[in-house]
Amino acid sequence: MGCIVRRAKPTDLEKLVEFTLSEANEAEGLSKNSEMAREGIRAALEDDSVAIYWVLQDSNNEVAGNISVVKEWSNWNAGYYWWVQSLYIKPEHRGRGYMKELIQTVKESARQRKGLDLRLYVHKNNKRAISAYLKTGFVDSDYRIMIMEI
Repeated sequence: MGCIVRRAKPTDLEKLVEFTLSEANEAEGLSKNSEMAREGIRAALEDDSVAIYWVLQDSNNEVAGNISVVKEWSNWNAGYYWWVQSLYIKPEHRGRGYMKELIQTVKESARQRKGLDLRLYVHKNNKRAISAYLKTGFVDSDYRIMIMEI
């Protein structure tokens, strides 16, 4: 496949910000504040308890995508659920199996750390992403995500 997945480094910050803004726009038509995204991603790169980022490098060592997770403690199961927080692959690199590589890396990392399962949420209108997630092995959950603004 000619790609590698590695843990993100502080030098990946600007590429991760670019991907995050592109993901928000493509997935939900949203424009996000780049400084806020930069601050959030920088916090995760400095502290794994915030989030963990990986990047995908193609055969030319170009960063072509990323995935990140946050962990949620389950008192019922005495372990962590691993939530895929973001996943982005540059359009010209899609359709090459890279998403599967990113998901597999996270899955293996979660397994090594005794994670309970991988979870994610996806906008109900993002049919392309839903289809891709189903192809990689995700299934619909019995749970419904609800929010309350504060």
